[in-house]
Amino acid sequence: MSKKIMVLNGSPRKNGNTSALVEAFTQGAEEAGNVVTTFFLDKMKIQGCKGCFGGGKNPDSPCVQKDDMDQIYFAYKEADVVVLASPLYYWNFSGQLRTAFDRLFAVAECNANYANPQKDSVLLMAAEGHGFEEALQYYKRLIKHIRWNDLGQVLAGGVMQPGDIKGNPILADSWKLGASIK
Repeated sequence: MSKKIMVLNGSPRKNGNTSALVEAFTQGAEEAGNVVTTFFLDKMKIQGCKGCFGGGKNPDSPCVQKDDMDQIYFAYKEADVVVLASPLYYWNFSGQLRTAFDRLFAVAECNANYANPQKDSVLLMAAEGHGFEEALQYYKRLIKHIRWNDLGQVLAGGVMQPGDIKGNPILADSWKLGASIK
């Protein structure tokens, strides 16, 4: 049975190293029969969460702010798997990814006790260096808190300039992770 996979690509580079990881993952996932929807967050108009606790009144458009998150909410609610893709910025996810993820709280506001929808998740990251420890710790604590199931991570270090990842065997790891989802 195919899965619905939603990718939140938090890279500002459409053709960067993070996007190459997303492409490889998507190819593997689609070849395994899954349906993948990718959101390139940098080109979307998404405001930061206001912390107003005013969401949850309209399941189709759960946040009081009306912006491009309305494109994401439907895919998020339908998704079996959520892929968080980001370059490593100051030992964490990019601002684009953090902003969009914070806004997903409006979906939890639709449920009793702010229960998040149950999902499987994947983390794809690229970085100039190899210091993913803090970002990985944040990711693991985040998904534990919201009760998601981690399917795996691909962490590509040593890729600073766009295209540095080309020919890197880590792209095969990203493809394999996508292909493993069934």
